[in-house]
Amino acid sequence: MANLEVEYCGVKFKNPIVTASGTFGFGYEYNEYVSLNEYGGFGAKGLTRQPRGGNKAPRIAETPSGILNSVGLQNPGVEVFADVIMPDLAEKFDTNVIANMSGNTIEEYAEMAEILSDTDVAVIEMNISCPNVKHGGLAFGTNAAVVEELTKEVKKKCKKPLVVKLSPNVTSVTDIAKAAEAGGADGVSLINTLLGMRIDINTRRPILANNTGGLSGPAVKPVAVRMVHEVYNAVKIPIIGMGGVMSGDDVIEFMIAGARLVALGTGMFVKPDLILDVKRDILAYMDRFGIEDINDIVGTLELN
Repeated sequence: MANLEVEYCGVKFKNPIVTASGTFGFGYEYNEYVSLNEYGGFGAKGLTRQPRGGNKAPRIAETPSGILNSVGLQNPGVEVFADVIMPDLAEKFDTNVIANMSGNTIEEYAEMAEILSDTDVAVIEMNISCPNVKHGGLAFGTNAAVVEELTKEVKKKCKKPLVVKLSPNVTSVTDIAKAAEAGGADGVSLINTLLGMRIDINTRRPILANNTGGLSGPAVKPVAVRMVHEVYNAVKIPIIGMGGVMSGDDVIEFMIAGARLVALGTGMFVKPDLILDVKRDILAYMDRFGIEDINDIVGTLELN
């Protein structure tokens, strides 16, 4: 039997497939299509210190080979997740939960890390770059010195593996990754969405009420694969790769580039049970090339 088990930041995942935060809610809706137990883990909806209603509509706009979103971190707040949602998830499902948090200050991030550390989450993902939220997020993720300081302070309060989610909207993603590593991050995840805009040519106004939003979907995959490869060669901490994954072949591509876990996101809007096809594709690939352990392909890219 081919081995799909992966270890990430000291946590065992039954397979390398997780989900990208913001695309999966808290998992309940997707469980109606396919059991959450099929995933190695899933990224829960992004949490903030206090509940948020999100941005006003329209918050989603389709684009060629992708979508723009400006949902704005609508969520019930970290305490509701810690006290109500996570205990229920832990009782009902056999999969790792990756909690995702966003803050406006270093103190907020640290406080949320402390709260989440006392739950059954497997990993805490720190979103330092949310391009669809005004007044917060983006400033943290674009400055290497700030990223290092933020990571260092949050790590003091974090008892679970801390993964820093990186923005592609930067001059050098490797500099930000190195800063996260220097601050004590246990891992990094990338890429977050690319900042984009669509315009209604009849009204000459942006389609999104927030004017801009985050671009995800197949259109961003080549950018994401390139950045994963660059970061893999720049840091020693493990990577969760994401961006436009639609098939098992896409997962394999990210892993060859250097990702140890790979997240499904926008693809599940098209096919909610995508995980089943992805796992089947991966096993077929391993059989075709005589690969017994999925870990053996991580970071095996040979440049021309």
